[in-house]
Amino acid sequence: MNNIVVLLPVLIPFVAGVILIFFKNFSTIQRTISGLAAFILLFSSVFLTYHVYQDGILTLEAGNWSAPFGIIFVADLFAGLMTILSGIVGVACLFFAYKTIHKDREKFYFYPFYFFLLTGVNGAFLTGDIFNLFVFFEVMLISSYILIVMGGTKYQLRESFKYVVINIFASALFLIALAFLYSLTGTLNFAHLAQRIAEAEQTGVFNVVAILLLIVFAMKAALFPLYFWLPNSYYGPPTAIAAIFGGLLTKVGVYAIFRVFTLVFIHNIDFTHSVILFLAGATMFVGILGAVAKFDFRHILSYQIISHVGYMIMGLALFTPYAIAGAIFYIAHDMIVKTSLFLYAGVTQKITGTTDLTKMGGLLRTYPLLGWLFFISAIALAGIPPLSGFFGKFAMIVAGLDQGQYIIVFISLLVGLLTLYSMIRIFIYVFWGEPKIENDKENPVKIMPLLLPIIPLAALTIAMGVFAEPIFSFSMEIAEQLLDPSQYIESVFKE
Repeated sequence: MNNIVVLLPVLIPFVAGVILIFFKNFSTIQRTISGLAAFILLFSSVFLTYHVYQDGILTLEAGNWSAPFGIIFVADLFAGLMTILSGIVGVACLFFAYKTIHKDREKFYFYPFYFFLLTGVNGAFLTGDIFNLFVFFEVMLISSYILIVMGGTKYQLRESFKYVVINIFASALFLIALAFLYSLTGTLNFAHLAQRIAEAEQTGVFNVVAILLLIVFAMKAALFPLYFWLPNSYYGPPTAIAAIFGGLLTKVGVYAIFRVFTLVFIHNIDFTHSVILFLAGATMFVGILGAVAKFDFRHILSYQIISHVGYMIMGLALFTPYAIAGAIFYIAHDMIVKTSLFLYAGVTQKITGTTDLTKMGGLLRTYPLLGWLFFISAIALAGIPPLSGFFGKFAMIVAGLDQGQYIIVFISLLVGLLTLYSMIRIFIYVFWGEPKIENDKENPVKIMPLLLPIIPLAALTIAMGVFAEPIFSFSMEIAEQLLDPSQYIESVFKE
């Protein structure tokens, strides 16, 4: 089937990025083009997902070369949802960047590489070929290398060097795993791989390749013990860049793990998914320990990224429709909430000039709207009902109890309590007590322009809680589609 709508979430940001290159010295034109492109991208993603929901999985065969020989793009419900979330995060961070990115930085191709980043992200979600997953990973990563050093501080350059090195190593390992996989199966098309590995019954060397790919994606998703590059790397860049990284980049790794271990390597789950379950528990626990130990706003949030990736992977490891639906709901919640929390950190840094919790305080008196918006997102992250973080986590805990996985359930509950503790501690240090910033009342910072991109994210967090039932029903449909690989395979190979 040839349907151009499948390619729109990839094509739109790519074309926008190319056009923006020619206007690098014209800030107003860049902002106008980028704003229009971001909204068009979001609307195209919503349209694509609605189309998939109505008509089933859609495919596009580039150059009319049929699978498995040609490049193919596949949009199922999971991929469609991820492109919508990518669009939401992209719009929010872009409009925050308008108010916070210095004009000199804008001229160093900030907007083109912002959209090339979104091209790579959406391409990774929609590709039907694991080699092209590697290609879109590289598009995303090369763009992120440019964005992460914007500002050029000594700290940034030092920490971004680690980020680049670990990702280059991961990319090299990815290619090695693909070479092994191709030598074993003669294909790299996802649907064809699923057929070939089912025929081989996933024994012996196939498990080795599965673990190699899991290691690669674990580096991208910052799973234990391969998370060490993330906290300092996400601390240095400007807030808008750190927010889109925190909201999107690790989720591409999570998506890849979901795609590969619900479609390709599903014939020896006693082995593969047990490994994933261990990594989920360790990631949750180690990540939250880092968050509790830190007294810096952005460092805490960086460790929270790590910790909550563990929740998502926990749902996959349990491998039931209810658990995977909970994980998908949680991915949507986390992308929205984590983005908003990084943006709150940027606003408070703008007011106080620091992210050190011990040097902040009393902002609730002078900026009550900021304080209570942060509080909503903070308790949502901790999983307090009736906000969005509760429902996905609840589903995974129930699924864990049903399977007798009491250790991972205990860890998830403990991590939830520690998450609440770390977020309440931020609220107390930053917003409670007496103001520590001199002349704060006399010369308040105008924060409404900074809050405008965040308010819709807070509204979405509340809406996901209020309308949890239909959203979770949609997540169940996605989970059932993921757990029935025949739908994906038939869509790719149908005449």
